[in-house]
Amino acid sequence: MDSVNKARETQLANIQNKTGKNLDQVRTIISESGLTKHGEIRQMLIDKLGLGFGDATQLVHFAQNSDGQSAAEAAGLSMPEILIEIYSDAKIGLKPIHEKLIAEMDKFGTYTATPKKGYISYRQKRQFAMIGPGTKGRLEIGLNMKGLEGTDRLLLQTNNLMCQYKVFISNMDEIDAELINWLQVA
Repeated sequence: MDSVNKARETQLANIQNKTGKNLDQVRTIISESGLTKHGEIRQMLIDKLGLGFGDATQLVHFAQNSDGQSAAEAAGLSMPEILIEIYSDAKIGLKPIHEKLIAEMDKFGTYTATPKKGYISYRQKRQFAMIGPGTKGRLEIGLNMKGLEGTDRLLLQTNNLMCQYKVFISNMDEIDAELINWLQVA
């Protein structure tokens, strides 16, 4: 079993310990809620079970067998093929920007790239960044770090999200020393 699958199993076991509910009971709670949209189910689990954003998201994916990693694995897609899928149609212009960010992150050392639905999660011991197409023709970079002041560029997130900061970029020139430093800190 690879480290990502082991981490997923550990997280699910920890969720069961926190909530006192087994995974079948959680599936029943979701089914009985009548909710079908990922975000609505996640919020219901946060409210009803007192879970954080990441744990609730993991439960929704588990209950619906919907995480992007499993879909990519089932389809047998390589990372270049996954990037083509994520950056199709109107988003195609963002793919070279994402690839340049990957080239910069490769200088940091070893990390794992895990496809999700619509973005890629980057992990070392924990997830440090999420990168994928955002709105308005921009690349969205989620950064998992703490203790920095938000700025006009480094947008502080609230609501107990997986990443505490977001940065949006739309061209290669915005991959500068400041952004690279934030990725290293994360």
